[in-house]
Amino acid sequence: MRVAVIGSGYVGLVSGTCFSEFGFDVTCVDHDAKKINRLTSGDVPIFEPGLDHLIATNRAAGRLHFTDDITSAVKAADIVFIAVGTESRGSDGAADLLYVEKAARDIAHNLDGFTVIVTKSTVPVGTAKRLADIVREASPSADFAMASNPEFLREGSAIEDFMRPDRVIIGVEDDRAKESLRKLYRPLFLRDTPMLFTSLETAELTKYAANAFLATKITFINQIADLCEELGANVQDVANGLGLDSRIGPKFLHPGPGYGGSCFPKDTRALSVIARDAGKPITIVDAVIDANLRRKEDVAGRVISALGGSVGGKKIGVLGVSFKPNTDDMREAPSLVFIPALIAAGAAISAYDPAAMGVAEPLLPDVAWCKDPYDTMLDADAVVIATEWNAFRALDINRMAALMKQPVLVDLRNIYTVEEMSGSPFAYHSIGRPHS
Repeated sequence: MRVAVIGSGYVGLVSGTCFSEFGFDVTCVDHDAKKINRLTSGDVPIFEPGLDHLIATNRAAGRLHFTDDITSAVKAADIVFIAVGTESRGSDGAADLLYVEKAARDIAHNLDGFTVIVTKSTVPVGTAKRLADIVREASPSADFAMASNPEFLREGSAIEDFMRPDRVIIGVEDDRAKESLRKLYRPLFLRDTPMLFTSLETAELTKYAANAFLATKITFINQIADLCEELGANVQDVANGLGLDSRIGPKFLHPGPGYGGSCFPKDTRALSVIARDAGKPITIVDAVIDANLRRKEDVAGRVISALGGSVGGKKIGVLGVSFKPNTDDMREAPSLVFIPALIAAGAAISAYDPAAMGVAEPLLPDVAWCKDPYDTMLDADAVVIATEWNAFRALDINRMAALMKQPVLVDLRNIYTVEEMSGSPFAYHSIGRPHS
């Protein structure tokens, strides 16, 4: 069975590579010839642990190919995945389907024999059937079936998520397509991975509902952290108490500066639009969106407060600018909100990130980029831990204090304990925990 993946961005590249690791012949297609040339030469354009090795292994085995020629890829394929971008459209937050619909038309003109067309991109409910109409209009005699197979990949652990997922959701209403997709995911069936076959609309909505729920958990614990600070409680103990309840679970109960990335912000906004258009607004999601934006804006105030109410003329080191560790993704990262706010308040910012500085530099042009964590601290009035990279978890506290003008540490990820910092030279500020 041959697979084509249209779109070689994060989702398409990871999915296509993992399908080739399953043993299938996979061709990843992208209109960007420069990206294809990079991939063909072994230069992976995104940072994802283990992906470069997996690509090299499967290219060497002859199972993974890259091209900008959609015609040859689609004609040879039994299954074609659409994995192009669906960024928010304008100010309303709706998903932009321009590239998805273009991909469907391009696929329609090149179909050869029965083909399953699968949306991997996150798309509004009803999109699969809308794309089916587009394909029929462009190629009335085409023999095809539509399916929806949303991705649930976490940046930084995407390969593990693909190879050992909690579940696989497949929206399909054609028996031939169902059988093809069952064969494609056979390696996961053998591992007893739960497979949910459902309607197209249900699969599409499940993706949005899952991301909105996780975003809600993050926002909930952030607001509980704020309450803990007022009441003298410890948010980590509260989170542990919640997480031990099997109905709730411990994941996504870690307070911080707000969620970011390519999925949660975009998908919560899109779900809000979908619900309003359906006449059934989801006010919880609307509140989560608003609260998360305020959370990012409040970070600058936390830093300013830690420095006595003013950062004018002060130097602040920032450790981590990507929205989460193990990725270079800067989309909707909290650092894009609080760093400009601190600069506007008169601060000079130095920063270091293990992977994201190349992506971040044009987005944060007024930041001085450093060669390592300690370089950010030289003569600094405060250091802010904004991303919980492992490289920041065992810093030499005494060395930090010796480098700084004044030892102030704002730990937005609670990667140090209050107890270990209480005997240090630092004025330590964390999230939702009482300080000694």
